[in-house]
Amino acid sequence: MSNINQAEYMTDRKGRLVPINQVSDYDLEMDAFVNDAIRDAKLKNAELRDFKKRSFDNCYAWLDLIAEKYGRTRGGAKGNVTFPSFDGSKQITIKVQDSLTFGPELQVAKDLIDECVKEWSKGADEKLLAIIDDAFQVDKEGNLSTSRILSLRRVKIEDDRWKKAMEAISESLLVTVSKTYINFREKDEAGKLVNIPLDIAAI
Repeated sequence: MSNINQAEYMTDRKGRLVPINQVSDYDLEMDAFVNDAIRDAKLKNAELRDFKKRSFDNCYAWLDLIAEKYGRTRGGAKGNVTFPSFDGSKQITIKVQDSLTFGPELQVAKDLIDECVKEWSKGADEKLLAIIDDAFQVDKEGNLSTSRILSLRRVKIEDDRWKKAMEAISESLLVTVSKTYINFREKDEAGKLVNIPLDIAAI
């Protein structure tokens, strides 16, 4: 097998070497079309990666310039920043978004809330019970919804166990990932700033 001239063979879906003269013209053309398109896509991906890096670098250089103007040193990009054009019709924005999850304190909060629910189940507001029950439901991946759980903190109940549960929820919050996004916006015909779609967030 080591003496086979690879140029005379193609690998099929099962990893087998097939002589090119046994491959139909249709399959040869399809293979060439797909490989050319994937190569172009990878080149475009590399261009977008380079564009994204240059855009962030240029924005941070401006932040450094502004900090220097006021005799300061720029820290990390922890907040939202907007760079507008002079006429306001175009802008570049940098946004930092934190992903939240919960630590072990959440289990204590759930136990305390369960105690309250059992005691209040008779005669309690059904909407409140539904909110509490919904907050701890998991999605298809088995993950809890941070927004639903955090929404419980807006419910004001004068009960020491409830207050301790809300405190436990707050203390259980963990920032797992901070992701920084850059967007380019321009006013449309209606004068509304809209994103120029580039889909570089995943790059």
